[in-house]
Formats: sequence, C-alpha cells, structure tokens
Amino acid sequence: MKNMSSETGTSTFVIRWVNFLTMLLAVAVIGFGVWMSSHHDNCRKSLTPPVIGLGAVIFLVSIIGFLGALKNNSILLWIYLILLCILLVGILVFTVLAFIVTNNGSGHNVTGLRYKEYQLEDYSSWFLKQLNNSHNWDHLRSCLVKSADCNSLSRKYKTLKQYKLAKLSPIEAGCCRPPSECGYPAVNATFYDLSFHPISSNKDCTLYKNSKATKCYNCDSCKAGVAQYMKTEWRVVAIFNVVLFVVLSMVYFVGCCARRNATRSNSKV
Repeated sequence: MKNMSSETGTSTFVIRWVNFLTMLLAVAVIGFGVWMSSHHDNCRKSLTPPVIGLGAVIFLVSIIGFLGALKNNSILLWIYLILLCILLVGILVFTVLAFIVTNNGSGHNVTGLRYKEYQLEDYSSWFLKQLNNSHNWDHLRSCLVKSADCNSLSRKYKTLKQYKLAKLSPIEAGCCRPPSECGYPAVNATFYDLSFHPISSNKDCTLYKNSKATKCYNCDSCKAGVAQYMKTEWRVVAIFNVVLFVVLSMVYFVGCCARRNATRSNSKV
C-alpha cells in the first residue's frame, strides 16, 4: 500500500508540474496572438486565429491534466489523455504532411550572383495551388508591397557594386528584381534599364516594372520566392513538431501512469 501511494504521488506530482509549465506556455502563445491582433500588419493579423486557438487548446488540455493529477481524479485524467492523444495524432499528421509538402523545390545557381533564383514549377502541387489562387495571391501581394523586403533595398545597398555582391533572400530575389535571364541591366538596387529588349521569352520579363507598387509581384519568380520562404518555415515547424511530439509522448506516458494509479487508488477506497 505504501509503495502504491508513493508511485501515485510521484506520477501525479510530475504531471501537475509538467502541465503547470505548459499552461504558462499557452498563456504566452495567447498573449502573442492578442499582440498580433493589435498590429497593423495585415499579414500578421491573418495568423491571429490559429495562434490564439492553439494556445487555447494547449491551455485547456493542460488545465484538465493538472486538475486531474491534483485531485487524483481518474475521469479527468481520462479526458486529459483522450485530448492529448488527439493532439499527438494532429501533430503527427501535420508533421508528415509538412515534410511531404516541403520535399520538393530548391534554388538554381546563377553565374555572377551570390544568391539563388527560384522557379515555381519546382515546388509541390500544394504550394502551386495555394499561390496560384487569385484570392490568396492578392492578399500576399498587398502584404509584400507594404513590407520592407523591396522597399529597403536602396537603404541596404547604396551602390551598384554592393547590390551585385549582396546575398538576397528568396523573396528579394524573386519579387524585387526581374529574373537574370531577362538581361535587364541594373542601374541600382531598385531600378533596372527596361529599354533593353529582353533576351528571354519568360513572361516575368514583361511583367516586371520599376514601380514600387508593381516590381515583380505578379511574376512566377515572386511566387517561387514566397514558396521557398514558406518551405523553409514549414520545415522548421516540422522539425520542431518532431521534438514536440516526443516531449508530449512522454507527458502522455506519465499521464497514463497517473490515470492508472488514480484508478487503483479509487478501487481500493
């Protein structure tokens, strides 16, 4: 009996503190979502609902587990374990899909450039579907126009030499300049001499304009740059989810022990 009490105390103590720390994390996630909702950047506002929703779900599951362990209540622990299992399955499915979606696509080296250029057809069909959707792209394009990606190039690279030696990001390389195959000479970081007849049949060559509101935001090269950025972000999230899945699996195991011990204790009463 003493050994059973000690086992119960240990498992419930661990699950209480694990879920207490998880609750604090959930509050931080919700607070970040609220901060984004008050931000004037429409791109960040679009992420507010899922961020707040994720924080709320984590908080709910954690508080159920915390109360179940605190009161040694097998019913609450059952509910906690079911919800945590659903979370684990969701994380696993999302992670597998994220690795599949981000498996394709890579940049192409261009002679004389220190950065890569990207082609839209290299990426997965899911990325193509999302980026070729006119509603999605109109929203992304409006965000890109207002962002500092292209607008800050003239401040970052004050001379043409600095610009040519720059290592541009995928979005800067795809959205702020015409593809290299067009052959337009660069005058500075934000202006190209379009009087030259493009040496390529790539439609992006005719879509590019020097106007801040136009640039290459309608180009496939811009969509490819965004796809590369999304791929990188998704891959980071997928790797993080692998770690999160392992940690939550251990929490789930502790929760199973606490539920089992609570059931044994209640059956002895």
